Amino acid sequence: MPSGDDLFTQAAEQRVAARAPLPSRMRPRNLDEVMGQQHLLAPGKPLRALIEADRLSSCILWGPAGTGKTTIARLVARATAKAFEPMSAVSAGVKEVREVVERARARLGEQGQGTILFLDEIHRFNRTQQDALLPHVEDGLLTLIGATTENPFFEVNGPLRSRSTLFRLEALSAGDLRALIDRALADPVRGLGAGTPFTVDDEAAAHLAARSDGDARAALNGLEVAAALASEAGRTAITLEDAETAINLRAVRYGRDEHYDVISAFIKSIRGSDPDAGVYWLARMLEAGEDARFIARRLVILASEDVGLADPMALVVANAAAHAVEYVGLPEAQLNLAEAVLYLACAPKSNRAALAIWNAREDVRKGPSAEVPVHLRDAHYQGAKSLGHGKGYAYPHDDPSGWVDQRYQPSELEGRRYYDPSEHGHEAELKARLAAWREREEPQ
Repeated sequence: MPSGDDLFTQAAEQRVAARAPLPSRMRPRNLDEVMGQQHLLAPGKPLRALIEADRLSSCILWGPAGTGKTTIARLVARATAKAFEPMSAVSAGVKEVREVVERARARLGEQGQGTILFLDEIHRFNRTQQDALLPHVEDGLLTLIGATTENPFFEVNGPLRSRSTLFRLEALSAGDLRALIDRALADPVRGLGAGTPFTVDDEAAAHLAARSDGDARAALNGLEVAAALASEAGRTAITLEDAETAINLRAVRYGRDEHYDVISAFIKSIRGSDPDAGVYWLARMLEAGEDARFIARRLVILASEDVGLADPMALVVANAAAHAVEYVGLPEAQLNLAEAVLYLACAPKSNRAALAIWNAREDVRKGPSAEVPVHLRDAHYQGAKSLGHGKGYAYPHDDPSGWVDQRYQPSELEGRRYYDPSEHGHEAELKARLAAWREREEPQ
C-alpha cells in the first residue's frame, strides 16, 4: 500500500499535469500516437525498429520545432532498459556533462547498465562542450540522443556527427495537424473534451493548421487560446475569428538552415524570371528579420551574374535599391527591394558577362603570364620610346568610325573569345555590333 508521502506526491504530480499547457498534456504516450514522421516511425521503419528492440545507438534528431524530437526521446526513455539522463544544452555545460559521465561509469560498473544522454538543443553547445562528449560517445559509455532545429552539418562537430545516425524529422502536414486538433478536442482526460466539448469550424481548424507552419506545439497552443476566447464569449464553438486572434502573431521559422535555403530559392526564382516567387521569398526573409543589406548585396550580384548586359539598367536598379536600404532603412526600404526584385525577375537574362570573367580568370590561372604587346605598353615615361613602347599604336578616335583594326590580346591568346553575347535583350544589339567589327578585322 502506498505511503502517505507517495500519495501526496502522486496527487501533486496529477495536479501539475492537469494545469500543464495543452501541448504538454497531449504529448504522445506511445509511438502510434506520434503524428507525422511515418518515414521513421511507421511499423518496420528504421527508427521505430531500433526503439522497439532497444538497440538505438547514438543519433541526432533534426527537424523544425514541434515535430516530435523531445517526444521521441521520452518514448525511448520508456522503452529502454538503459538509464535515461535528460539535459538541455541551454542551461548545461561541461560540468554537468562530467557529472553525467561519472554517474554513467558508476552505473555501468556496479549494475552493468548503460546510459542514454538526451541533449536537447545540442546546437547550443559550443565546440569545446561538444568535444567533452566525444570520447564517451566513442567508447560507448554514453548513447547520445541529440535534438536540434538547426542543420547539424553546420552546428554539430564533424567527429561527433560522424559517430551518430542522423534522423531528419519533417514539418507536420496540414492533415496531420488537423487530426491532432480533432484528437485534442475529443480527449476528455488530457484534451478539451471534458464536460461540454468544444467544436471547431472547418475554416478555423484549417487556419490553425495552415498558420502553425507544421508545428504541433503551435497548433495546440493556438487551439487552447482559441478555446479560451470562445469560452470567454460564452460559446463552445471555436470560430475562424477565434483562430485568427489566437495564432495571428506567429514567428516565422528561419534558422541557419532556412537562411541558406530561402536565399537559394530567392536567387533561383529571380534567375528563373518568376516575379511572384521572388517577391514571396523576399517577404519571407524580411518577416524573419533577415539583414536587408545582405538581401541587397545578393541583388547587386545577381544583376550582373544573371541579367548582365541583356539589360544594363538591372545593375543600376539593384544598386539604387542597395543605396535605399542604407539611406532609408526598413520598413520603407522593403518597397525599393521589392521593386528591384520585380525588375530583375522580369528582365531578359544573360550570364555571358559572368562567363567572360570566369573564363578569362581560368586562363590566367592555368597559363603563364602573357606579355603585353609592345604597342600597348605605357610610353609616357622617359626612355619608354627608346624601348619601343607604344610604337604602332592606333588611336581609335582618330578613325571616323571610332574603331580600328588592332590587336589587343597577347599573342598567346590571339583569337580567344571570352565574351559571346546572347540574343537576349540589349545583348542582341551588342552581338551585331561585335560581329560587324570582327568582319572588318584583317587576318593576323
